[in-house]
Amino acid sequence: MSTNTEHQGSSMDTLKWGLVAIILAAAVVGNQYFDTVSVLYRALGVVVAIAVALFIAASTEKGKAAWAFAQESRLEVRKVVWPTRQETIQTTLIVLAVTALVAFAIWLLDMGLVWIVNLITGV
Repeated sequence: MSTNTEHQGSSMDTLKWGLVAIILAAAVVGNQYFDTVSVLYRALGVVVAIAVALFIAASTEKGKAAWAFAQESRLEVRKVVWPTRQETIQTTLIVLAVTALVAFAIWLLDMGLVWIVNLITGV
């Protein structure tokens, strides 16, 4: 009995995803077709179409799972201890200094290789 319900749910999800694809395709085609209409109205139409598509997609199993994942991610982001302004500035300066040192080392290596090639080729 449960396999029949799962099969019916997955076929309904497939139908919903097809409808989402059709709505999004209609938004793209409609935006191109009505190019003489004001950009404001076309943008509003596309936003409404995307909102409807998201609403339909959210009612599928994958959509529900994605929504749950987004909510859990939001909770995890709230738990993060973000660095202070001073820590951010210090870390940024360290990254810039190390980048400059590596760039200088690569430049020295390049100059050395050019010198060696010039010695070998006689240029």
